[in-house]
Amino acid sequence: MKPSAEFPQKQVVKNAFLSALFGAAIPLIGLITMIISKEDQLELWMFFPLIIIPSGGAFGGVFFYLMGFYWFPSGNRQLIAIIFCTIFYFVALWISAVMAFAITGHWD
Repeated sequence: MKPSAEFPQKQVVKNAFLSALFGAAIPLIGLITMIISKEDQLELWMFFPLIIIPSGGAFGGVFFYLMGFYWFPSGNRQLIAIIFCTIFYFVALWISAVMAFAITGHWD
């Protein structure tokens, strides 16, 4: 059996989880900073973007790890994968932001 066809080792799962945490932490910190700096009180509609946008970032972080460091571990293919995954990460954040604000009715 090939190593890529086996069940992922514990280290791979751990690294993918850490990438998901890091990918979700970036937009979560930004959203919390914007909400705290706002003079209004916290409203109920603000919870949907706080959940949906970081989950899009987590998905982008896992995809970044798998493409850049697991599926293409070296060479020019890794460089191309990292560039593609960086673009994909920001597209995933944008799509999740559009979805979150469309659900709350704040996307005009």
